[in-house]
Amino acid sequence: MKIDLTDTTASKINKALVKARRAIGTPAVGMVLTLVIVTDEENAYDALKAAGDASREHPSRTLLVIKRVSRSPRDRTQSRLDAEVRVGADAGTGETVVLRLYGEVSEHAQSVVLPLLLPDAPVVVWWPVNAPIDPANDPLGALAQRRVTDTYASEQPVRDLSARAGTYTPGDTDLSWTRITPWRSMLAAALDQVVCEVKAVEVEGEEFNPSCELLAMWLADRLDVPVQRSLSSGPGLTAVRLDTDCGPIVLDRADGSLATLSIQGQPDRAVALKRRETSELIAEELRRLDPDDTYASALRFGVEKLHASAVTRPAGNGTGKAAEDGPAKGEAAATPVEDAAKAPAKEATTGEPVKKAAAK
Repeated sequence: MKIDLTDTTASKINKALVKARRAIGTPAVGMVLTLVIVTDEENAYDALKAAGDASREHPSRTLLVIKRVSRSPRDRTQSRLDAEVRVGADAGTGETVVLRLYGEVSEHAQSVVLPLLLPDAPVVVWWPVNAPIDPANDPLGALAQRRVTDTYASEQPVRDLSARAGTYTPGDTDLSWTRITPWRSMLAAALDQVVCEVKAVEVEGEEFNPSCELLAMWLADRLDVPVQRSLSSGPGLTAVRLDTDCGPIVLDRADGSLATLSIQGQPDRAVALKRRETSELIAEELRRLDPDDTYASALRFGVEKLHASAVTRPAGNGTGKAAEDGPAKGEAAATPVEDAAKAPAKEATTGEPVKKAAAK
């Protein structure tokens, strides 16, 4: 069911939500959180589709905030709020309100969103594009327990990643970090199978890819070993090589779907490591609302420690050796990373085994 409201108010939107729920025979509110999406008109459809898919796992009230840019000075002085209320089949398993803000009201989006938040329920704010460098100090971000950005969508992703290290506030996270959860889990599990010491690490992937930088920083932070960042043509993260005193451990994914895990003295094994959709990434982030200390520790390790590499190597040969085929998106490639600080693991399978293996 859809209800269109033109030149409306938050009070009228709330009344429309109640009316729509009664009309479809579900007067009770069964949502577990409020998801606020801040985006532009161009990216609104994809963001709303991803949120709708994620709502199957996390029924929520989704508030899509679109700030419309006025073309003339006269229009900028005329404030208006248009809304579209979706309930039932048109909104997945939750409720959706599309808010289009015009004029001066677009500068005070928090005053429109605040009356529409579910009472006594957590709030998550997600910026698919054009995220602020300091999400916690953003007027909308200040309303939330969790603030989700996506550095990969910015024009200079690695520079923004470095800037966010200085503005990090507990509750901040990034989908570039969420994308490497399977990699962290697999590497932690691989190190838990051997009793050896890691001497050096090489992370291979697209240039200017924040997920590659974050994985390199996480490994350097957890293992306290030099980490070299090498380049490949992608897609995304392509290989990680761990040099240990028991032989190399290699996780190689050349096609963006199926990876090969190689451990000295063991047969190679195929591992499903596909590139996940945005809806899967958002669903993962909505599973936890506490601060991600492991992300904070990796982020604060510092992008500046991953210096640019002038060496170009041939593409990976399946053994996990570095491949550097050229830039993909963003800023400068990086290489040796040294120094580290200990940090608590996000999950038992994604952090602690790495720490244990390093200690061994």
